[in-house]
Amino acid sequence: MQDELLRVRGLAKHFDSGTELVPVLSDIDLTLGGGGSLALMGRSGSGKSTLLNLLCGLEQPDAGVISVCGELFNGRQPRNGRGDSRRWADLRCRHIGVVFQEANLMPAMSLLDNVRLRAGLAGQDPDDCSAWLERLEIGELAGRYPDQVSGGQRQRAALAMVFAMQPALVLADEPTGSLDRHTADDVADELFRLQAKTGCALILATHDAELAARCEQRLDLAHTAPA
Repeated sequence: MQDELLRVRGLAKHFDSGTELVPVLSDIDLTLGGGGSLALMGRSGSGKSTLLNLLCGLEQPDAGVISVCGELFNGRQPRNGRGDSRRWADLRCRHIGVVFQEANLMPAMSLLDNVRLRAGLAGQDPDDCSAWLERLEIGELAGRYPDQVSGGQRQRAALAMVFAMQPALVLADEPTGSLDRHTADDVADELFRLQAKTGCALILATHDAELAARCEQRLDLAHTAPA
């Protein structure tokens, strides 16, 4: 494993239900180096997606420290408004790739143009994007639109989008959860193959024990969530 890429200490998050504060995550610690992999496990509602959102700046922690890609964010201090938001946006644009359960593609753009757009925003060469679709075995579908391909093909295109940006860290939120078993296995194989090939770090939220077992580390949020 390469140098430390991500360090989290004492991370906590609660939500306001309107009548009370509901704790979701409490005192979360984790460390991940470049090329490493970590599975987040736990039942629905245990905070897997919330933790991923905290790790890419889409939500703000109530306490704790996140250090990612050389940037430090302290949830114990008042948010530095626009400054923190800008730093998180830059990390998501250039260094943190996010794979959702449903492929997050622009419906009015072809698969290839979706990949080119994401790569260009990350400062990568859009001319290399067709090769990523080829690697994921959907090169012949490059000119099709998302509603013209299957769910598994859309998810492969979503992987192409993420890896074309050449991220340091990939966050995958139940990336195979909406797929049938055979297609899910194929997509998972591609995810781990590309992660190993590119050397990025991977954090995978999943309820699938077999999928989680493919990661080097596992964190069961059912055992860390507050009572």
